[in-house]
Amino acid sequence: MVRFKNRYVLCEVVSEDPRCRQCIEDRVLGLAVRDAITRVHGDYGLACCSISFTVKYLNAYTGTVLLRCRKDSYRLLCSALPFVRHLESRGQRYPCCLNTLHVGGTIRTCQKFLIQYNRTQLLRLLQNCTNKEERQCIQKSLLSCSLTEEQSESGDEEDDDGTE
Repeated sequence: MVRFKNRYVLCEVVSEDPRCRQCIEDRVLGLAVRDAITRVHGDYGLACCSISFTVKYLNAYTGTVLLRCRKDSYRLLCSALPFVRHLESRGQRYPCCLNTLHVGGTIRTCQKFLIQYNRTQLLRLLQNCTNKEERQCIQKSLLSCSLTEEQSESGDEEDDDGTE
C-alpha cells in the first residue's frame, strides 16, 4: 500500500470589504482557487492540483483558510494563490486576495504556526496602542474570550457511567 503525502497551505483572506468574510464558503473558495490555477498553469496545472485538492478548514470570522493538496503539486497551488482577486457569492463579487502564511506537512504543524502567528499579531496590536485606555480595553477583551475548563466531580462521574 502506498501512502500519498499531502501538503497543507495556511492562508488568510485579506479584504477591505467586511461583507467578503461573511460570504466565504468552502465551495466558493475552492472554485476561485481552481479558476486561478487554470488561468496561471492551464489544464495541466489544474489536473495536477485537483487530485487531492480540498478546503480542509475555513474560518469566516478570522479569514483563515487551510488548503490540502498533493506534495508534488503544492508549488503550483502556492504560485496561483496570489491570482485570486475576488470571490463570487450570491451573484456579487467581493474583491480580496489570499495571503499565504505557512506550508506544512500536517494539520498539526499548521495549527502550531497559527497559534504563534496570532500571538505575534496580538503583541503588535498592543504595541501600536496610543494610550493606556486602549491597551487595557484590548487586554480586557482578550481575557474575556479565553477558554477555561470547569470540571466538577459529579459531571465526571456521569460521563463515566455513560449517562448524559
